[in-house]
Amino acid sequence: MALLAAAAHAGNEGVTPTEIRLGSSQVLTGPLGPQTLQYGEGARLLFDAVNAAGGIHGRQIRFTSLDDGFDVQRAVNNTRQLIEEQKVFMLFNSSGTAHTAAVLPMLQASQTILFGPVTGASSMRERVHPYLFHVRASYANEAEKMVSQIKQIGVNRLAVFYQDDAFGQALLAEVRKASASQNLPLVAEVKVNPAAPDFAAAAAATAQANPQAVILGTAGQTFPNYVKAVLATPSRPVFYGFSVASLDVIKRELGDKARGIILAQIMPSLRNTTVPVVSEYLSLLRTKSPDAAPSASQFEGFVHARLLVEGLRRTGRDLSTASFTRTLENAGEIAFGRFKARYSPQSHNGSDYVELAIIDGQGQLRY
Repeated sequence: MALLAAAAHAGNEGVTPTEIRLGSSQVLTGPLGPQTLQYGEGARLLFDAVNAAGGIHGRQIRFTSLDDGFDVQRAVNNTRQLIEEQKVFMLFNSSGTAHTAAVLPMLQASQTILFGPVTGASSMRERVHPYLFHVRASYANEAEKMVSQIKQIGVNRLAVFYQDDAFGQALLAEVRKASASQNLPLVAEVKVNPAAPDFAAAAAATAQANPQAVILGTAGQTFPNYVKAVLATPSRPVFYGFSVASLDVIKRELGDKARGIILAQIMPSLRNTTVPVVSEYLSLLRTKSPDAAPSASQFEGFVHARLLVEGLRRTGRDLSTASFTRTLENAGEIAFGRFKARYSPQSHNGSDYVELAIIDGQGQLRY
């Protein structure tokens, strides 16, 4: 019994008199790698500033990321290593829907929190998991926003393209639900095998369906590769993407052909400096590197970190898994201007903020 109790509270070993240890299993290589690296850069931008100002109640934040290459078993192994060997207090911003689902039993057994996983899947939100706290809006929120807007502008031929894995299937499921709720049937569901994608075949299937709009259930390099392939056919649909699609990758790969792509956004516009968290991010970025270009993915990682830091500060010096959970569940709404998150004992879902933005001729998002 003593051994079981010790294992159950192992996460609290990650809080020492001088530091708070955080860890993450993320996809740092492969098609999604460049985008996830940006999340980490944004988070570290804030953590470094917090540490330079004395930390949180005198403790420095130590953040370790391990690469899982978007492989579920590697994510499980990494998470076990972070909890059992590196003794992290909390997991932060780990990647993936299937990956998050696979580590839930480990979170439960060790009583270790995963804060701000990079997934919007409804399956992660349908019930409260005591050790899982979301930040971003759900894929369901995003899909509903996109399909509603598509219907409002008079589109009646909508298709979906997705990568055929747990991630893409989760996005597909949300598009299906939204199309049913809006009474806008899908004219085609086109998929690729992410391990060996045939974009030419996917583009041909899309062109044959002749959609006016396509929602892309994918991210990383797969997104622009599919768009390039479709643009090589006579088909000219409007492309819509979930927020996990990286603007930076899209701009780099498509250049001026990115113009007109519409992306759901679960963070405020970087142009809106009246939003406090936007102003804070831009100020810290300029201070660190005056010539650095702001990044939407980097900003998302920054906001995840900002919300975590707010929770840690409100918890106080007596920091543990239990005290942090109590603090967030009783915090009500935490707002950084227009971006708001809410936690309670009945919901750990965080934010439902979604806007649509179009890529303009300069490669910028216009909300």
